[in-house]
Amino acid sequence: MTSARLAVDIGGTFTDFALDIGGRMFSRKVLTTAAAPEKGVLAGIDMILADAALKPADLGLIIHGTTLATNAIIERKGARTALLVTRGFRDSIEMAYEHRFEQYDIFMDKPAPLVPRKLRLAVPERIDASGRIIEPLDEQTFAGLVPVLRAERVTSVALGYLHSYANPAHELRSRDILHELAPDIAVTMSSEVCPEMREYERWSTACANAYVQPVMDRYLKLLEDTLAGRGFSCPIYLITSAGGLTTVEIARRFPIRLVESGPAGGAILASHIARQRGHDHIVSFDMGGTTAKICLIDDGQPHFSRSFEVAREYRFLKGSGIPIRVPVIEMVEIGAGGGSISTVDNLSRIQVGPASAGSEPGPACYGRGGRDCTVTDANLLLGRLQPDRFAGGKMRLDPDAAGAAAAWSIGETLNLDITSAALGVSEVVEENMANAARVHAVERGRVLSNRVMIAFGGAAPIHAARLAEKLDIATVIVPAGAGVGSAFGFLLAPIAYEVVRTRFGRLDATLDVAALNALRAGMRSEAEAVVRLGAPSAALTEGWTANMRYRGQGHEVTVTILPGKMDASSAAELERLFVADYEQQFGRRIPGLDVEVLSWSLRLATVGDPVVPCPATPAHHPVEPAAHVGVVDPGSGNFEAVALFNRRDLAPGATIAGPALIVEDETTTMVTRRFGARIDALGSIVLTRR
Repeated sequence: MTSARLAVDIGGTFTDFALDIGGRMFSRKVLTTAAAPEKGVLAGIDMILADAALKPADLGLIIHGTTLATNAIIERKGARTALLVTRGFRDSIEMAYEHRFEQYDIFMDKPAPLVPRKLRLAVPERIDASGRIIEPLDEQTFAGLVPVLRAERVTSVALGYLHSYANPAHELRSRDILHELAPDIAVTMSSEVCPEMREYERWSTACANAYVQPVMDRYLKLLEDTLAGRGFSCPIYLITSAGGLTTVEIARRFPIRLVESGPAGGAILASHIARQRGHDHIVSFDMGGTTAKICLIDDGQPHFSRSFEVAREYRFLKGSGIPIRVPVIEMVEIGAGGGSISTVDNLSRIQVGPASAGSEPGPACYGRGGRDCTVTDANLLLGRLQPDRFAGGKMRLDPDAAGAAAAWSIGETLNLDITSAALGVSEVVEENMANAARVHAVERGRVLSNRVMIAFGGAAPIHAARLAEKLDIATVIVPAGAGVGSAFGFLLAPIAYEVVRTRFGRLDATLDVAALNALRAGMRSEAEAVVRLGAPSAALTEGWTANMRYRGQGHEVTVTILPGKMDASSAAELERLFVADYEQQFGRRIPGLDVEVLSWSLRLATVGDPVVPCPATPAHHPVEPAAHVGVVDPGSGNFEAVALFNRRDLAPGATIAGPALIVEDETTTMVTRRFGARIDALGSIVLTRR
C-alpha cells in the first residue's frame, strides 16, 4: 500500500476523480451513470489508476462524495417511509410553518411531505419540554401498527415524538420494539438525527433521513463489496455536508448528513487557497453540469449553518423547500449548470434551469439524444468551447446539434438567429448566478466587491470573468485542476463530527455555568468517539457555536464562541459576541433586551497539515498562442478572433491579455476583454481586471 489517496465526487452530470500520490496529481471526469452510479465510479477508478500506473492494492485511502441522497429526495425515489408521531400531531409535518412563502401567488405550490398522511401513524405518549413524562408510551400500540407497515410495504420508519430532544426514552423504547417485531425495517429516531427543539424541522429531518437511508445503505454496501472484490483493501470515507470526513458506518446511519457533500468539497478547496494566498475575504464559485454553488469565506474559513432546504419549489424563496437541520457549510445553490435547460416562458423571456439534461441524455451537443438547448450548447455556439478540444479531445462536441437545439428551444419562438439565442442563454444564466450571489451576501450583511473569486468546476472558469464583471470583483483565481475542484477539496478535508444539544439559558447571573461545562464535556466525548474511529491518535481541534437571540425573537443567530470551560465572566462575553454578529448581519443592535441561548454545537476535527504560503510569482513573460479561434464578444454580439492557449504549456509567470481562451482537459477558462491573466507559482490562473 502507498500514500496514494483517491477522491470521487458524483455529480448530476459528471463524476470527478482526483488522485494524489505524494504530491503528484492526476484527475479524470466521466459521465455519471444515473441509473447505477457505482458503474461510473468503477469505470473512472479504473481509468485514473491506469493513468497513474497503480494497482488497487496501492491505494491508501478513498474519499467519496455523492449526490445520491439529494437526488433521491428531489426526484422522490427514496424508500417507502412511515412516520410514527405523538398522537394528535400527525399533521404537523404538513402544516409546516403555517405561512405563505409567496403571499401573492394564489397558485402557490407547497412542498409535499416525504411521508403521505396515511403513513403518518399516531402513537399514544407525551413528554413535556423539560423532559418529564406526562403520558407513558403505549407499547401495545405497536402490535397493531406493524401489520399496517407490512400492508403498506414500508421499509423505513421515522420516529418523531414531541420534545424527544429533551428526553429520548420513548423513541429509544419504540426503536427496540420495532427491531423485535420488524427487524428488516430501518428506524430513524428524530432525537438522534436532530436533537433540537422545533418539531417541524426535527421531524422533517428525521423523515428525510429515513427516506434515503435504505437507498444509501444499499449503495454503500454494494460499493464496499465491489471494491473489496476488485482488490481494494484501503478504508473508505464519506464527505459530509459540513466538510468533514466520516466513516461508512456513520454514513449508513445518518445519510442525511451527506446531502451537500459535493459542494462542501469545493468550499474546502477555496478555503485552502484563501489561506495559501493570504486572502481574508473570498467568494467561491463552483459551477458543474447541474448546479452552481456560491459560498462566502472569511478569514480562511467558510460559514457554517445548522439548516438548509432541498427540493425548493421556488428557486430563491426560503420556505419553499424541505427543511433539513444538520451541520452544513453555508452556501447558495441554484439550478444553473452546464446542463441546465433553456426555455421561453409565457412572457417571451428566456429561462435557464433549474431542470437539467444531466448525463442522460445530456446537452444536445453530446450527441446522446438531447434536444433541448443547454448552457453547454450555448457556450459551444459562442465559441467558448472548442468541439475537438472538449475533455482533452476524448469527447467531440456536435455544433450542428447544438445549433438545432438553440433554434428549436429559443430562436424560433423569439425570432432570433442561433448566435443571438445562445448569447441570450449565456447572459441569463450569468445574471441568475450574479443575482443569487448578491442576495446571499446581503442576507448575511456582507459585500462582494472587496472579495477575490475562486472559480472551479467544469463550467465555472468559462463564466467566472463575466460574473466578476457583474459583481464588481477585480480578481479571479482558477486553481490547477479546477475542473474537478471539489474532488481535490475532498483530499484536504479533516475527519470531523458535529454534535448539537438544546439547552435554554439567559445570558445573565442565572446562567448555569457548571451545567454547561458538563454538557460540553459530554458532547466532546460523543464527537470524539466518532472521530477516533478514523483517527485513533490524531491531534484534534474543537469548534464551538451557540444559537442565540434577543428575548422575544422567533429565530436565532449562530455565533462562533471560544472553546473551553466557562466561568463567571462567560455570560458577558457571549452577549458581546452575539451583539457583534447581530449588528454585522442586521446593521443594528437592540439595547435593553436580554439575550438568550437555545442550543449549543460542538465540532471536533483532526488537525491538518499547516498551509504552505504560495511562493512569489516569477517574472511576467508573454507567451504565444497555440491558435486563434472565433468567439462571440458579449458586448457586440459579433464573432472576433481571440488567442487560444493550452494550459499545460503555460509556465508560472506567463501573462495573457484578454480576450483569450485557456483550454485544459476538464474545463476552459475565458479571459474577457476587461481582464488579463497570469500563471502564478502554483500553476493557478489569476485573472486581474484591467
